[in-house]
Amino acid sequence: MMKRLALMAAVTAAMSANVQAFDVAAKFQQTCNVCHAMAVAGAPKAFDKAAWEPRMAKGMDALVTSVTNGLNAMPPRGLCMDCTADQYKQLINYMATPK
Repeated sequence: MMKRLALMAAVTAAMSANVQAFDVAAKFQQTCNVCHAMAVAGAPKAFDKAAWEPRMAKGMDALVTSVTNGLNAMPPRGLCMDCTADQYKQLINYMATPK
């Protein structure tokens, strides 16, 4: 019985780690890059600190709400229909940080 519980716990932990794995750079390339690489339609240019500063000043919750609901030319959820709020936060921080 203990071996089964230990095995189940190990499998659950492995599955949780796999679900939590999020490649922010890859997701940026797949979704956000379309508009944020060239500042299309007023989108703040990725990795441009000055473009992101006034947005970051609004606070992360406000930014996640904007992504979720859409803002100006950005459609609701941007192009990342499967992203969670935490993943949006990671993407926003990624884009707001100069490279």
